[in-house]
Amino acid sequence: MDHFWEIFLHAVKDTLPLLPWVLFIYIIIELLENKTDLKRSHRLGGKLGPLVGAATGVIPQCGFSVMAAKLYEQKYITVGTLLAIFFATSDEAFIIMISSGEGAVWVLPMLALKILLGIAIGYGVDGFLRLIGRKQMQVEMPATYGQTPDTVHEIFMQKFLSERDVEANCSCGRTHDEARPWMNYIVYPVLHALKVAGLIFLVNFVLTWAIHSVGEAAFVEFMNKSKFLQPLITCAIGLIPNCASSVVLTEAFLSGGIAFGSCVAGLCANAGMGFVVLLKNVRKWKRNVILIVFCYVLSVVIGLLCNLLPIAM
Repeated sequence: MDHFWEIFLHAVKDTLPLLPWVLFIYIIIELLENKTDLKRSHRLGGKLGPLVGAATGVIPQCGFSVMAAKLYEQKYITVGTLLAIFFATSDEAFIIMISSGEGAVWVLPMLALKILLGIAIGYGVDGFLRLIGRKQMQVEMPATYGQTPDTVHEIFMQKFLSERDVEANCSCGRTHDEARPWMNYIVYPVLHALKVAGLIFLVNFVLTWAIHSVGEAAFVEFMNKSKFLQPLITCAIGLIPNCASSVVLTEAFLSGGIAFGSCVAGLCANAGMGFVVLLKNVRKWKRNVILIVFCYVLSVVIGLLCNLLPIAM
């Protein structure tokens, strides 16, 4: 029992210092989401689509992968742009890395790698489809839809979601309330931060328990031997449409449970609710299966290649 409380308190001590930083970052993200002007978002539909998509996909803003899936369904963007956004998306990963202090050193390498992968995959897929004569039907993005949307929130809620979706929840799992800004900028960030902190605590507790149970040396040796199998598991976790998957992957990496490449692989497969939107179109089930399998297999390959590098150690 003493051993249990020792591990419990260790996990609490590792989690509590992160909470203020996570809360602060979520408040900033909420402000950016509702205030940042994105009038030129139509560039996602042009030749710069994969480039713009990869650059903006790394921003942990509400519903970006869902917005991309909706744009793709309505033929406003190519499959390459869709994949660029999916592979660049990392959900909560960068927030946790920045908040963890020591983990902040991994933000720039991860950020650069995810952007480069998104751009390369986006243009590569579109180029390959053109090469084999597979023409992608693409329509011009409308300039207005009722009222002209400018911010991330307006674009997501007014332009790319159906009325039924708007009446339900945003992809982040909550309803935005413009009449009560204190809910958007205080209450929801607090709830989101507490949820993430709870997940961080759980991962820390499990990993600490595992390390204490088998011994630190034996644990490190086991993880080093299995690092080429890790991407298979982390990519499967990444496909789970919930922020918990990115939290688990990032905390497991920062705690030494998985290699850098394995974390990258899982986050590449982590498209959030984007795949859920695509799967709603049951008539395109073959297309959806191909996209999911493609993302999984390519993410595994990326993880294996990254684990061959010295940085993966």
